[in-house]
Amino acid sequence: MNAGSFGRIRGIGTLAALASTAGLWAGCGGGAASAWTCQIPAGTTASPDFIQKMGCIGDFEALASEPLVSTLPGARSVKVVFDTFDGVGKEDLYFQNSVKYPIHHAFASAHLSGPVHPTVPSLSAFNRTEYSSVERRFILGAVTHYEGPDIWALQIAPYDTASAAMIEKLYAVVKKNIFVGSTLWFNPTSDSVLTEAKKLPASVKIKTTDEIFASIDYQPLNLATTVGKMRFVNAADLDSVYVGFREIIVLDRVPNDISVVAGMITEQFQTPLSHVNVLAQNRGTPNMGLRKATTAAAWRCGDKTGTLREMEGKWAELKVEAASWSLCEKTQAEADAWWAANKPKPVLIPDMDLTQTELKDIQDLVDESTLPANKVGLGDAIKKAILAYGGKASNYSILAKTENVPVRKAFGIPVFYYDQFMKQNGFYARVDTMLADPLFQNDPAVRDTQLAQLRADMEKAPVDAAFSALLKAKMEKDFPGMTMRFRTSTNAEDQEDFLCAGCYDSHTGDPTNWDVDRAQCDTNSNQGCSVLQAIRKTWSGVWYFRTFEERAYSSIDQKKIGMALLVHHNFPAEEANGVAVTANIFDPYGTDAPAFYMNVQFGGVAEVVAPPPGVTSDEALLYYDGSNVSPTYLGHSNLIQEGTFVLSSPQILELARALDAIQKRFSPAYGPLAGNAGWYALEVDFKFDDEDNPGQLPKLLIKQARNYRGRSN
Repeated sequence: MNAGSFGRIRGIGTLAALASTAGLWAGCGGGAASAWTCQIPAGTTASPDFIQKMGCIGDFEALASEPLVSTLPGARSVKVVFDTFDGVGKEDLYFQNSVKYPIHHAFASAHLSGPVHPTVPSLSAFNRTEYSSVERRFILGAVTHYEGPDIWALQIAPYDTASAAMIEKLYAVVKKNIFVGSTLWFNPTSDSVLTEAKKLPASVKIKTTDEIFASIDYQPLNLATTVGKMRFVNAADLDSVYVGFREIIVLDRVPNDISVVAGMITEQFQTPLSHVNVLAQNRGTPNMGLRKATTAAAWRCGDKTGTLREMEGKWAELKVEAASWSLCEKTQAEADAWWAANKPKPVLIPDMDLTQTELKDIQDLVDESTLPANKVGLGDAIKKAILAYGGKASNYSILAKTENVPVRKAFGIPVFYYDQFMKQNGFYARVDTMLADPLFQNDPAVRDTQLAQLRADMEKAPVDAAFSALLKAKMEKDFPGMTMRFRTSTNAEDQEDFLCAGCYDSHTGDPTNWDVDRAQCDTNSNQGCSVLQAIRKTWSGVWYFRTFEERAYSSIDQKKIGMALLVHHNFPAEEANGVAVTANIFDPYGTDAPAFYMNVQFGGVAEVVAPPPGVTSDEALLYYDGSNVSPTYLGHSNLIQEGTFVLSSPQILELARALDAIQKRFSPAYGPLAGNAGWYALEVDFKFDDEDNPGQLPKLLIKQARNYRGRSN
């Protein structure tokens, strides 16, 4: 990974008010008031490459880089380079133009490399020495302004191994040469930096990331614009009320699920990988957190303001951006015109492949035998497998054949058997009747009731005897006595144009009870279902109300949906569950702050994607250089002792190694090696489990990988 720059850890507020407050900072630096004058003349059209003294807010604005996209409003940063080489007479500090030179190496190469300076080496050599060597020439950092709490912070890269003495030296020289020196803090950007920062003297004021975020009131999750009717709903009531795809919903807390809506505002903040945020990303709809949203929060549209509650029942345009949000009232005619111009493009689902009837070992699902060594064409091979074995199982097939990616031994049940079950029991005819009924089409309550009855009937219907015998033989041969997880793998999920994350539910079957219904069988039960009961319940999930609505929103032909199954031993008592992204979700370009993003929770009851109210998880960026990993924690689990972490250092390294392998392995399918320019990442579900070695350090197991769209479509 390129360590040539580092991210401005999630920021707050906008810069709209900075200019008007510039006068407040006159004379607030490290020296006498008279010393603090702007170094860049007002009205300058082309900012200089650097300045060595920052005298006013205008200087900062001229050099600051655009905010790093984050789940909190963006901060602004100016990178600093302290050159300790004294061959030209003195040590020098540089505030670099961070727009023109987004990484330290680019600036140092342009201005501090010969003829009177030593030559600055290549980027890779620069990264190896200037962030980790005791003998380094440069001490590198950034000055970041967080407007919400009005905090100015000096930071070094999360993976920088600078000693406390180096940090103290950098802090002192920056404080001396910046107009906000008297209020400058040092912000440790990772646990390793924090450990070193504890050795600093009292003269270096420390402000932790948690302390910086304490006064945030706005959290942008998915950046987008929509027009809809404002509606306030309690999250607890979502099971009994229907929300529409042209409504902007304001909620008191984060729900675990919600059907298609135009946009969402939650009073409680969300994690970026929460289920509802993933849904918003998949749908391309705006999603944000806003404190006091249901009571006192105010909206702004240009010069107009008011309380959010005053907008209830009105049509409005909601715009969620990285640094700010706006809400503007619209007429219904304007809203109708917007919807006509912006409704989702229809998603076309290819026909199911009903020629495949084999219960295949997972590694055999995707045929890579004809691909070249660089695996170009992998995407087409996966798409072919999806027609018979679905998206989840097909991607899992690639994971199972990737070095450093541990997975459960598994097999796939093709979509043929779902199709057979539907035909033998007359369920396709039921679907045809419902789809032809105007009442079903126009009344969500009727749709919900009829779909629920269809699922109930599917759960009681017989399964083909030949298929049942074939499955029993497979499980007795390869998974004797094991409880098995029957996971959804449809031809309409985990795909580039329709991810549908969380649309379907998986179930666990106990082979000691092959086909007797158990009352306690449910989604989260590890041993409650019989095998065929688990399969029927999983198949019936095709017809969940929320999933039907999701497909209808994208104009998908409901009769083309088929469910294959990914089957492996379940996780009866995992020690940790988590979701990760194989890139830094706060870096929209994939180059500014290369890292992996991780949410992980203790145990398996409180899932990170759908946590119980009030439960938080460990949230971190993992900076991985191919051999070592440095985590930057952005949040912590409240289910474990304060000051501890869900995963140990060896476990985090094991996870980072797997994420790196997954990112590279799928590139010929979804990333740069497939010709796709721009930001690329996979969303990865994982567990840590000690079932195979009780009492030992739980080991990593990857559950699935799928495309991750990021925070804006």
